[in-house]
Amino acid sequence: MGINEFLLHNKLFIKENPAISPDMTIDFKTLLRKITEEFTALQGIADRPSAERVARNLKKLILWPKSIFYLGRAPYFVIESKHTGDCALITLSDEIPSFDDVTLVGDRLSAVPLLWSNLKKLKNAVLDFDPSSTIFPRVDPRLKRTSLGIGARFTANHWPGVAWAMKTLGLPLTANQNSIPRELVYDVDAMLNDQLAKVPFPFIGGSVPEGHQGQSVQGMSHAAIITFLKYGFHLHKIPWGFNADHQPIGGRFDAIEENLVEGSLFASYITYDLSPELSSSGLIDDPERLETVFQSKVGPDIFDGVVDRLSSRNLELPVPFIKKMVTYLLPAMIKMKRRDERSIAIRSENFTSEAGRRFLRELSIDELPGETTPEVFAVCCAMAEAFGVRFDFIAPNIGFQKNMPYPDTAALGKKIQALHAIARRFDVSIGFHSGSGKSGENYRALGEKTEGRFEVKTSGRFTYEMGVALSKSTDPGDRTLWTDWYDFTKRLAIESAFSQIHAQKSFARDFINRTFANKGVSLD
Repeated sequence: MGINEFLLHNKLFIKENPAISPDMTIDFKTLLRKITEEFTALQGIADRPSAERVARNLKKLILWPKSIFYLGRAPYFVIESKHTGDCALITLSDEIPSFDDVTLVGDRLSAVPLLWSNLKKLKNAVLDFDPSSTIFPRVDPRLKRTSLGIGARFTANHWPGVAWAMKTLGLPLTANQNSIPRELVYDVDAMLNDQLAKVPFPFIGGSVPEGHQGQSVQGMSHAAIITFLKYGFHLHKIPWGFNADHQPIGGRFDAIEENLVEGSLFASYITYDLSPELSSSGLIDDPERLETVFQSKVGPDIFDGVVDRLSSRNLELPVPFIKKMVTYLLPAMIKMKRRDERSIAIRSENFTSEAGRRFLRELSIDELPGETTPEVFAVCCAMAEAFGVRFDFIAPNIGFQKNMPYPDTAALGKKIQALHAIARRFDVSIGFHSGSGKSGENYRALGEKTEGRFEVKTSGRFTYEMGVALSKSTDPGDRTLWTDWYDFTKRLAIESAFSQIHAQKSFARDFINRTFANKGVSLD
């Protein structure tokens, strides 16, 4: 694989960036040599206690005793190179599923490289043996109606911390969440060839580079699973989720749809974001033009289906309003349905069990212009049903700004209550995006007004706290990173505040003014 050759040539290792390659083994030959050198000690790994004894005596390898899991009667463990972070599975059993490139070390020990292809085979083997296994992200009733999504901004720190929180609280979480391709690269070859484009980011009124975290979505999937496995999180039997967030529907993303679907193969939860397709059109307010476009574009089955579903919930909306919304949403909904069918198909092709194929769905309308009214929310719910897609969460635009408390909790509560009244009729939960940095009163309103049926996505707060930690650190490397980060942020804020793009300028000034106000600094 090209990315692995690039990493090895430039001496960049999994240890330093665990999610850059789809594989968790990029130099199997060297890892095998180290396993061979310590073969005598590794022959003693019959169970977890023996693995703990062996682990203490290894020189160039890290054996993770808590990673133990069984395929049939065979115990498997994760082993890792101390120098590079390359990982593999090892077992003393000869009961080996049909993994790629399995190598026998000595006369008893088998090593399985953690390749992307083997991760698929491992999921099938694990779930065929134990359908309740929590090694992989999975759909669970406790995550289907209520969830907290934890944005993985700092991967190496993120996963052990979230695993500890879930274990301590006994609480399932959407423990690995990122926007694709805004934050994660969907195609590492495109990254290597400098072919990544920019992705619209409505919350700042501008765009950001694709995959600006510098990690692949496959690598993020793989590294999260193996990290939780290494620390033995699966032993607690607490399910966890992986959200492939803000999957862009339509627009220029039609051309890379297959890549997005393949990259999100291990996601237990996919968010379909309609904004790319909807940004290419607008609501039609002129009655005559609306009727002309409606008659030429919208089939009676779709319109009648939406009206019937609204009426069955005692939601009587004006016909012109329904026509306007259906006409506006139709192209995006058609493409959303196609994306969903492809997501279903690829799971059927790769995974053998129903548990391994299931995934939750969210419809994101939070990045559309303006706040989402209950009427718009209702039409979106009805239209999704008419297209035969069952959503678990729908995310409206409720007026949240990233990392800022909502200023009026009473008004927030009224908004949520009105939206929840619609959501309850369609048996969906409300997704609250940009959930970081809200007040305790804000969060209480979310829970109370939705009767506990909600999801909050967080990420920005972790970035902020990392910045705080770096700003207080005395480590020279931390100080350099903090200075670079602060200078970049300040430059970006100033450039955006004087941008020729009105939306970007407006958002930037709002952030700056609110920050000054929060710190008691005069806006003058």
